[in-house]
Amino acid sequence: MKNPWENCFLFHQIGEEERKKLLACMDGRETVWEKGQILLGEEEPADHLGIVLEGSLQVVEEDIWGNRGILEQVGEGELYGAAFACAGIQKSPVSVVAAKKSRVLRIQMEKLMQVCPNSCPAHQQMIRNLVYLLARKNVALNEKIKHISRRTTREKLLAYLADQAKKAGKKDFSIPFDRQELADYLCVDRSAMSAELGKLKREGKIDLWKNEFRLLS
Repeated sequence: MKNPWENCFLFHQIGEEERKKLLACMDGRETVWEKGQILLGEEEPADHLGIVLEGSLQVVEEDIWGNRGILEQVGEGELYGAAFACAGIQKSPVSVVAAKKSRVLRIQMEKLMQVCPNSCPAHQQMIRNLVYLLARKNVALNEKIKHISRRTTREKLLAYLADQAKKAGKKDFSIPFDRQELADYLCVDRSAMSAELGKLKREGKIDLWKNEFRLLS
């Protein structure tokens, strides 16, 4: 049976017993969410971080006309809400939605950032791990900016798919989005994007089936 803590870098170099003590000290709470449920809504207090133990989440934003954009896909072992909580932002500017049935651990940021009087080494390690994860999120944000700053839908698609292939280490790979979600992530019209995918396939540049892709040239 898979250990949900294995991929959670927040607890890197922290033993199981130390982790249990830390979570008890920080009042860590696990919750289960069904697909489509909102874990954190816009304007709600941004006072905690969440860790995905199982499943996946999406960080989304809607404008006043109801246009939806996916800012981030949060997979197992990854965090949401940490940057807003660390920055002292009182109300969340985004929503966090379960992309599938998910189990999530929530920790109050105030308790994480206040090191206990005993200067617990595990707590200090946890804060170092958090800094690393926030830096990684900044890198991921720069990657997305690189994708969506391309001028055309075709260029955005090719930049995104090339990066996904690079991460997979091969030309056959899957993406974490369906067609509408991919359009929302790249900030493009779904119909225009689907038409462009069809053109790329006819030109022999890609092959695809649902969320499975292959780069051909």
